[in-house]
Amino acid sequence: MARINLRQVEAFRAVMLSGSVTAAAAVMGVTQPAISRMLRDLQSSLNMRLFEKKGSGLVPTAAASALYAEVERSFLGLDRILAAAEEIRTRRTGMLRVAALPALANGFLPRFSGGFLLERPNLSFALFGVISPIVVDWVLNLQCDVGFAEVPIAHSGLPMSRMPALARVAVLPRGHRLESRAVLEPRDFEGETFISLTPSSSGRHLIDNIFAKAGVSRVLRVETALSEIMCGLVASGLGVSICDPFTAAEYASRGVVARPFLPRIDFDFAAVFPPHRSPSPVAVEFVEAFAHHIEGLGLIPT
Repeated sequence: MARINLRQVEAFRAVMLSGSVTAAAAVMGVTQPAISRMLRDLQSSLNMRLFEKKGSGLVPTAAASALYAEVERSFLGLDRILAAAEEIRTRRTGMLRVAALPALANGFLPRFSGGFLLERPNLSFALFGVISPIVVDWVLNLQCDVGFAEVPIAHSGLPMSRMPALARVAVLPRGHRLESRAVLEPRDFEGETFISLTPSSSGRHLIDNIFAKAGVSRVLRVETALSEIMCGLVASGLGVSICDPFTAAEYASRGVVARPFLPRIDFDFAAVFPPHRSPSPVAVEFVEAFAHHIEGLGLIPT
């Protein structure tokens, strides 16, 4: 069986495409003698005359033209592979699966994701909005490439990247007596019906501790695990609450007024990646771009 190598075939193809040894050498970045040697070796291996001398140049034989058609079909396949590799290298292709807690998935993260995808037309994408424990579970089980979950993360073995922390805000129904205040404090909520997060939420404990230290009594009638439900109840006029700034911003046009709250209670969340393997380049780029997008955002309506 004839022994040929890819460089010989590349040299043959370059001569066929460019029409001369000189031009082929320039395309391949080698010397003219190197091209001539590769062509001689290819002809010898194939026991086939591919070129005939005509004046100072080379003219392909009928056999060369037939062989070139087959080579070109093969190289079209290689070109597709190279193009795919370039897409992967520049993170414009492949599949990215993201799970995120509802505070992000209810509007803010989808809008960011849309812009990210517009710049990468060949990247396939899946986005799931689930509570933080499920985010962690899906990343652990390799169902997602990256997840965004509230801190602290229950599983210590997950690679994690902390995201920029933003302050939680007070949320009121439009027209509430506190709407005129520029900044709200615990004492402003004395006697108010308060819509709480469920006890399993880390945010619930942070908020309750602030009010306990201030000696403020609220009317605790309603609990929910989801900030969208919280804001929907606030919009109905049922009561007030402390909410993450992302959901509060989503409800700014739906009857909810957000105000800064002191002392500051951060909404902390992190990106988590599957364990025991390096994150995909596009997942890392997505997280870095999202963190940059969050920094400096004015998420408190005035």
